[in-house]
Amino acid sequence: MRRLFDEHEKRAITLLDGSWDFCTDPMDEGEARGYATGLPTSTRVSVPGVWNTELGLLEYEGVAWYEKRFFTEGGTLRFVFEGVMTEAKVYLDGAHIGSHYGGFCQFDMIVRNVCPGHHLLIVRVDNRFDAHSIPQKRVDWYHYGGITRSVTVERLQGICVLYHRLDYTLSADLLTAKCCSTVELYNAGVRKNTTRVQGFLDKTAVFTEDVTLKAGESRTLKLQYTVSDVQCWDVSSPRLYGLRVTTDTDDLIDRTGFRLVEAREGRILLNGRPIELRGVNRHEDHPDWGMAFPQGLMKRDLDIILDMGCNAIRGSHYPNSRIFLDMLDEAGVLFWSEIPIWGCGFAPETLADPVVIARGLQMHREMVHHYCNHPAIVIWGMHNEIRADLPESVEMSKQYYEFLKAEGGNRIVTYAANHPMEDICLAYCDMISINKYSGWYGKSLDYRAEWQQFLIDFAARRAELGMADKPVVMGEFGAAGIYGHHTFDCVKGTEEYQAELIGSCLKQFHADPMMQGSFIWQFCDIRTCSEMGLDRARGFNNKGIVNEYRKPKEAYRIVKSLYHRFVEEEK
Repeated sequence: MRRLFDEHEKRAITLLDGSWDFCTDPMDEGEARGYATGLPTSTRVSVPGVWNTELGLLEYEGVAWYEKRFFTEGGTLRFVFEGVMTEAKVYLDGAHIGSHYGGFCQFDMIVRNVCPGHHLLIVRVDNRFDAHSIPQKRVDWYHYGGITRSVTVERLQGICVLYHRLDYTLSADLLTAKCCSTVELYNAGVRKNTTRVQGFLDKTAVFTEDVTLKAGESRTLKLQYTVSDVQCWDVSSPRLYGLRVTTDTDDLIDRTGFRLVEAREGRILLNGRPIELRGVNRHEDHPDWGMAFPQGLMKRDLDIILDMGCNAIRGSHYPNSRIFLDMLDEAGVLFWSEIPIWGCGFAPETLADPVVIARGLQMHREMVHHYCNHPAIVIWGMHNEIRADLPESVEMSKQYYEFLKAEGGNRIVTYAANHPMEDICLAYCDMISINKYSGWYGKSLDYRAEWQQFLIDFAARRAELGMADKPVVMGEFGAAGIYGHHTFDCVKGTEEYQAELIGSCLKQFHADPMMQGSFIWQFCDIRTCSEMGLDRARGFNNKGIVNEYRKPKEAYRIVKSLYHRFVEEEK
């Protein structure tokens, strides 16, 4: 499983998904014992997958090894891993060929002069935590481990296209786009090569360049051109354009859409029109697959979300699978993509740790690199619920904000603030996003009045800070509801209480001129970790408006009714 479309027509690609040999390494002895040259004992597991769904390994956290034999005709090979949780070391025939840190973005390594025949690919996977981890150990989702997304081996020939990013600026009438294609080339051959590089938008040629590269040489081209009669990508008409770059021996295919997203005058604008975000937070989590989502389940999730009347999803709290983003591009659903810097686990010394800051910046760099052409992504998220009242948080936010504004393309940059009245980082966001759980955490007897007062108080603080031009959304709010738990008294934990609280919040937010959207916490119940120190019933965060098997709770029906009503009011 790679994308909803073929990324190559000329390049030979072998999908390595399926059965792999596997063994755990609880004492972390594998490297010293030579596991990189072959596993001494093993069982068979499926890739993509998480080891926690294997019997007896639900709570295993540590090192594990994966082994796959494959055949190749040889030459220059590119190994592509779409996601490994969390740290990977990759070996080919016993030789270390690369490492990667971070569980949610693609990485690859190129190996030259591989002989034809059968070869052994081994991956050491480590999902342990330390002082420099992102996320930290105390996090409110499950500590899965494994090769969670697809693995491929590509046979590169001649001058290849490794990367293509399209940046553009739209004219005031949104009909003309001044474009810049960034194209990364690599000569996989054994001698100097010359090729003609051509770029196509749909079937129209937009650039041509002759390039000569030495063997093993890389080069990045920046090619400029203008597109007329642009049809914008929008939630009601998600127009996608095909992107194709070719050389004599290779090609790379992608898709994009032209659109303009803005946060100004207190509103969110899409293609110049105000839009209210009707959203949910969604984790890639399922009891049977963990984070290794099959395509059919992604489609099922999206169908349910669309049926509910949503136009936006927050990918909490990490980059989601690119095939899911392809679905959102096609459906016209807006997406908030962020990296897994999550909240209360980040102590002040962690926020100031140069290793942590550098890892976070690298995660932002990878997210932008791999997801930049998706028009559905209109929001970049820097972090979630960190101590934003600290100077260390200001410095981290400033670095990440400046990077995303410079390199992230036309997107709104934000972060999720859970103490907005004390927050000192709000200068470093385009949109103020608030996480608040009045009516669930704490002892308030009247959450309606508490919410009403909060909205008044925060509007005053926003004005006092001189930030009335920044739109405000609820990044998280909600309450737990145990599926099937009903009472006459509407007490906490019942479906009735959850539905009533969420419905009341949505009505208040929709009626408040400061608020420009809502992201309900959350779409589905998810497995969570004991390190949170919270007594989560069933071992799950039960705030989903559907349960972990996607069965609807009463809140789902309330949300669907309200979101569809809001749609009708827009017409």
